[in-house]
Amino acid sequence: MEPVNIIGAGLAGSEAAWQAARSGVPVILHEMRPAVGTFAHKTGDCAEMVCSNSFRSDDDVMNAVGQLHWEMRAADGLIMAMADRHRLPAGGALAVDRDAFSQAVTEALRAEPLIEIREGEIGDLPIEGNWIVATGPLTSDRLADSIRSLTGTEALAFFDAIAPIVHAETIDMSVAWEQSRYDKGETEAERRAYINCPMNRDEYEAFIDALLAADKTEFREGETAGYFDGCLPIEVMAERGRETLRHGPMKPVGLTNAHKPNEKAYAVVQLRRDNALGTLYNIVGFQTKMKYGAQTEVFRMIPGLQNASFARLGGIHRNSFLNSPTLLDDRMRLRKRPNLRFAGQVTGVEGYVESAAMGLLAGRMAAAQVRGDDLGPPPFTTAMGALVNHITGGAEAKTFQPMNVNFGLFPPLEEMRGGRKGRKDRYPAYTQRAKDDFRAWLATQ
Repeated sequence: MEPVNIIGAGLAGSEAAWQAARSGVPVILHEMRPAVGTFAHKTGDCAEMVCSNSFRSDDDVMNAVGQLHWEMRAADGLIMAMADRHRLPAGGALAVDRDAFSQAVTEALRAEPLIEIREGEIGDLPIEGNWIVATGPLTSDRLADSIRSLTGTEALAFFDAIAPIVHAETIDMSVAWEQSRYDKGETEAERRAYINCPMNRDEYEAFIDALLAADKTEFREGETAGYFDGCLPIEVMAERGRETLRHGPMKPVGLTNAHKPNEKAYAVVQLRRDNALGTLYNIVGFQTKMKYGAQTEVFRMIPGLQNASFARLGGIHRNSFLNSPTLLDDRMRLRKRPNLRFAGQVTGVEGYVESAAMGLLAGRMAAAQVRGDDLGPPPFTTAMGALVNHITGGAEAKTFQPMNVNFGLFPPLEEMRGGRKGRKDRYPAYTQRAKDDFRAWLATQ
């Protein structure tokens, strides 16, 4: 039986390999790490999470990304299974111990008899065979050149930034306190999943001044930066207005200072647990392109972090993606060369779970082709189907940008057209319809 070859063992490639193998089709998973590294990756493990450790909301009734979680679980997704196994308290979000998670994904893939993992870089797009390209935002220069040569267009690009990680023991808990926003969570651990550092107005204003004045990473000559709005560096947000951060990642709502319950903070910096031991915390929403020296100086201005020790500082990297509406069909195949499928962030979806979901679909579609079948995408009333529809034709090609899953991608509910139904009515209706339609799609396979 012809194997499915997959380039890249990130979240999308790992999920694609798992799905194809579980369909009874042999898989060769090609990964250039650790032989060829990147500045962002630290290991050679599959599905390494290099930015946040969060899969965001796990609410499958009121949230589109939570619905995507549900669909991946329903489809026996490896990424969601390992995320659930290694989850950390994070209020209503699904956060994981990133090292344990990636190690578990790697072990599961190596234990699957139909999957062979081959180390080494693939520098040119293959002409023959059944291939999935899932190389993510850090596609090697050589392979990126091959993609550009084949597609006849310059790959679009934006810059994705990495948030810093702090050693928990260096956080001053006489200033900071543990609490999830609005005390969200079913357990005490969930309700105390975040560490909060309060700022008064003077502290906030001084922080903004320092942020704006700090030395930033320079771009290479001829390189432009088009940031994805869902992952803006904090200094770029600050440049958009002094109050922007206070209404974004530093919003003080839903929190009560345990040390000064009657004093309302002007702004709050939140840190989320990054490993199961609780020894590492990442600063939520604090992606940055400041130089390392500037980062330590500016971040130690945050009350509670004045003596912080950093396990990792923030960074920035180029994130390339295809103009998928012009290049891919609804089976995620390159129109110019249908033996090549693309999956993950390179297709123009944004986020860990969205990338993994595209890998899930690509793996199932590729395996179906090997078996002589044709598997179409889920209905675009589902979260996965809405994403595929967006990247393969639903979006305007001229203005195409990476997109997180959201209810704006779902077709309207006919019974709610023209009415004034609020989200409390609309969102559960969207997710119930999605669940019904996704179950029906799975039943056809």
